[in-house]
Amino acid sequence: MAQQKPVFDYHEETHAERLSRKSKESPFMVFGLAGLASAVGYGVYSFRNRGKMSTSVYLMQFRVISQGIAVGAITVGMAYTLYNNHFNKPRPNAITGNVASIATPNEH
Repeated sequence: MAQQKPVFDYHEETHAERLSRKSKESPFMVFGLAGLASAVGYGVYSFRNRGKMSTSVYLMQFRVISQGIAVGAITVGMAYTLYNNHFNKPRPNAITGNVASIATPNEH
């Protein structure tokens, strides 16, 4: 008896479709990308106007600032996830005992 192979609906995702899907799954990714673009833009601007500061000292300061922004973004994302998972639960309906709205759990 031959087994049938499963049929997969495979479709090559474009970059725009992937960005749209990922932004729906994790909305903080959009803020992270915008922050990255603005940090790089500011870094290029301030690198051109750094004065007499050496390049290595400037890059070291920019690295420390970038790491601080990354840690801050991770902290805000974790606080948001914690709030949604533990404090923002739907309340049961007093009459029927059912949940008033369906909450989708965070799958990450």
